[in-house]
Amino acid sequence: MKKLEQLYEGKAKKVFATDDPNLVIVSYKDDATALNGKKRGTIAGKGVINNQMSNHLMKMLEKNGIPTHFVEEISGTDTVVKKVEIVPLEVIVRNVAAGSLSKRLGLPEGTPMRKPVIEYCYKCDALDDPMVNEYHIAAMGWADDLTMQTIAKYALKINKLLLAYFKKLNVDLIDFKIEFGTTADGTVVLADEISPDTCRFWDSTTHEKLDKDRFRRDMGGVEEAYEEMAHRLQLD
Repeated sequence: MKKLEQLYEGKAKKVFATDDPNLVIVSYKDDATALNGKKRGTIAGKGVINNQMSNHLMKMLEKNGIPTHFVEEISGTDTVVKKVEIVPLEVIVRNVAAGSLSKRLGLPEGTPMRKPVIEYCYKCDALDDPMVNEYHIAAMGWADDLTMQTIAKYALKINKLLLAYFKKLNVDLIDFKIEFGTTADGTVVLADEISPDTCRFWDSTTHEKLDKDRFRRDMGGVEEAYEEMAHRLQLD
């Protein structure tokens, strides 16, 4: 399948049309951003790792009843996916306090949640992706009630599956951000990616951070963290 015109370029990926109106090609970049694009850089090899890891995990989730946009990986950085209309929400699932949750609630980073927390943010870089709730979402018409019920159900199931999967790799899934879209027939599917860009991964033994926080916080060892996650998933 060939790339045709570029439809979109985001902070970490480009999207290209194909000769099938229901399919597009996503091309992952090594570009790295943090703080809603205010910090920029490059993480060598990130595009390949994020593409392969995301596809690996989406195939696992598909086998366990989660519909996704994944169709076929066609190169190290490129994947064919179903064309979807993205629901304009970031869906964040938190198992342990970290990042903005720690700051907002005054919780020490690493504080376990008694149950998973789902948060929603409106996808708008100009507004720094503000947090919203189900009332905002309904009032603005971003998604109907049935879609939000489906998203919440899928998000919790994805969390349960990923927690168990990563625990076997001696990795704690602290939190993660996912996105959903609707296909031409209205089916809600998991879209975007699952990678060290969008998840917080801590080594279960040492609590070493194995994700983009190393870039965000100028901790060093960024490429090595991504490579370690690829190694644990046996992608290398």
